[in-house]
Amino acid sequence: MKGKRQYLFIDFEFTMPEKNMRAKDFYPEIIEAGIVAVVDNQIQKQFSTYVTPVQFPILSERCKSFLHITQKQVNDGLPFRELARMLEEIGRNYDNTVVTWGNMDMKVLRQNCSRAGISFPFKAAEIDLSMEYKRFFGDQNQTGLWKAVQEYGKEGTGKHHKALDDALTTYHIFKLVEKDKRYLQKPEPTTIGDRVDFSKLLNEFA
Repeated sequence: MKGKRQYLFIDFEFTMPEKNMRAKDFYPEIIEAGIVAVVDNQIQKQFSTYVTPVQFPILSERCKSFLHITQKQVNDGLPFRELARMLEEIGRNYDNTVVTWGNMDMKVLRQNCSRAGISFPFKAAEIDLSMEYKRFFGDQNQTGLWKAVQEYGKEGTGKHHKALDDALTTYHIFKLVEKDKRYLQKPEPTTIGDRVDFSKLLNEFA
């Protein structure tokens, strides 16, 4: 029997190589996770943690300055295996849809699970909201998360590149896009006569 529908809005921040490091010598590891769990349009749970990287345990200067994450924060963070266990727990007994901005979050999670020799924690539908947004508005290029929210005339939640704040901002954009979709699905009047009050129009020309 399927559980109740749960939407999981997820954002991860990753390690970054120094500029002079060869790409083939590096792969990104999750160092911060933000999750917002939503059931029946209500936030049920918010979760945020730093995560200790294994393969590249020392953060690059580039990573620290871009993400404003310190070495101590990741040293004191959860082991990756513990994060994967918690993600599995959050999804348990629900029919899950994971929503992210871009495809990197799930890609890196899969890669990190594979490297750690553990199972991927979700059996879930996955939505890349940046692609939905691009299709919906007919944009040529993918839009950044906070640029998208500003295009709606809103502000992002908290700080950009802070995992939980980005997850909450993704949730807010998801609600705005869904509302616009519903609005566009409303049946339009079928004839021009339904749209124009001809008596007013004729009076203007009388």
